[in-house]
Amino acid sequence: MSPRDLMSDLTTRKQLGGSVNIKQLQQGLEYCGRVEAVRQTYHVFQAKSSYLVLSFARSRDRKGSGYFNLIDAAAVEYVQGRMGGHSGVTAKDVVQAGRRTKHITGRLQALNILYVMVALEQASIQKAGEHRQLFFSVRKARRAAA
Repeated sequence: MSPRDLMSDLTTRKQLGGSVNIKQLQQGLEYCGRVEAVRQTYHVFQAKSSYLVLSFARSRDRKGSGYFNLIDAAAVEYVQGRMGGHSGVTAKDVVQAGRRTKHITGRLQALNILYVMVALEQASIQKAGEHRQLFFSVRKARRAAA
């Protein structure tokens, strides 16, 4: 496969029911913030209509490598609207709230949505419970000035 064909293939690849537009991501990522969780640090970047959540591998064998997750901005807005004003929110609660929508496909995505919200200062990590389960406090959405 030529580099041009590879780039074309990557431009709109289907993953988890949504398309990943690499060219759209390349046009400008803006750093939103850093989230310190129990075992890992996450870095959140904003693209045009999505967020990129990055973390680095912790093992010495994989130094310099890491993981990334794309989160749709509409999913973040949905969770803000549904969970705003609640505390003690878990990734499981977010999955339950979005079970009949296309926004949330599983706990990992729900957790990354919450990390994005922490980076945007729309939520905060309250505490880590048993078995490293995280609890979040989600702020109510701010109303736009008329």
